Amino acid sequence: MLIGVPREIKNHEYRVGLTPDSVQEFVAHGHQVLVETGAGGGIGRSDGAYQAAGADIAADAATVFARAEMVIKVKEPQPVERKMLRPGQVLFTYLHLAPDPEQTRDLVASNAVCIAYETVSDGRGGLPLLAPMSQVAGRLSIQAGAHSLERAHGGRGKLLGGVPGVAPAKVVVIGGGVVGENAIQMALGMGADVTVLDRRVDVLGTLSQHYAPALKTVYSTRAALEQYVLEADLVIGAVLVVGAEAPKLVSADMVKRMQPGSVLVDVAIDQGGCFETSHATTHADPTYVVDGVVHYCVANMPGAVPSTSTYALNNATLPYGLALADKGWRQALLENPNFRLGLNVCAGKVTCRAVAEEHGYAVVDPLTMINA
Repeated sequence: MLIGVPREIKNHEYRVGLTPDSVQEFVAHGHQVLVETGAGGGIGRSDGAYQAAGADIAADAATVFARAEMVIKVKEPQPVERKMLRPGQVLFTYLHLAPDPEQTRDLVASNAVCIAYETVSDGRGGLPLLAPMSQVAGRLSIQAGAHSLERAHGGRGKLLGGVPGVAPAKVVVIGGGVVGENAIQMALGMGADVTVLDRRVDVLGTLSQHYAPALKTVYSTRAALEQYVLEADLVIGAVLVVGAEAPKLVSADMVKRMQPGSVLVDVAIDQGGCFETSHATTHADPTYVVDGVVHYCVANMPGAVPSTSTYALNNATLPYGLALADKGWRQALLENPNFRLGLNVCAGKVTCRAVAEEHGYAVVDPLTMINA
């Protein structure tokens, strides 16, 4: 199979779909890899490094999309990229379609086979291709929140960990999954006063075992959520409903009543955000203020640390990419029902129930498309 790797073009996105090491693995399996010139620049890998690994270098993205049987990316295809997709071509990347009707429409129109990292399951409730970026985003959320709390950046002027004689900042993490736990680790490590809210008692129990007594665990009711958010200096939104748009847990009215200069970091923004006042921002202009509250809502947070993120992502995606290339997408998805959950759009049909329900499409069973 001919694998194409275009350079990412989303604002300040420096990751790349394949590292030279991953290219070498595809080549060893008998496949060809075509990489757009400069695609690895953000992780410090030159065209020469990709050539040494066995890749060919393309002058532009148009060449990559025109020739590749499967395109491997990091972020969702931008409008200009979606126009280059063709029927039957496999697209393997993050898609986050639930809050994005335009992208969904374009992918349906392309008749391509669109497999989303974020909905592939491990059969145990985990999301193996989302997890590494959730780890990165969770850790970055605390760095970004601490930075935004500085007075020069609109915040309350509080040091996250305080100093002897001065209390630390209060950090509230909404959601105790992968993002939440990594945020908790960082916040506790910086000496903050940390509370996590979740509705899964087993998750709260596990977090308590790992981090108590430093971490406070609270069952998330509407009353508890309001109480802790209004008291917080920094709130991390770390909720996820697989494939669906994130629930709006913090209302605009709650934001209005928060302490001036407090900070919201919405890690769920890729799925539409979990604060009612959230809208996506970029690394070029990461924050905005609503009712005196600083909002950090960058939609590709891990892109800020591409050298870490790309290698962590490739560690997870490589076996799946090789399966698609070695077996073809039909056989690879047929053999692995957990991998099959990644199929979001195929040959003009929506095959992910959450996406179909969000945008009013009829959902088609992935097996129907595989066997068509």
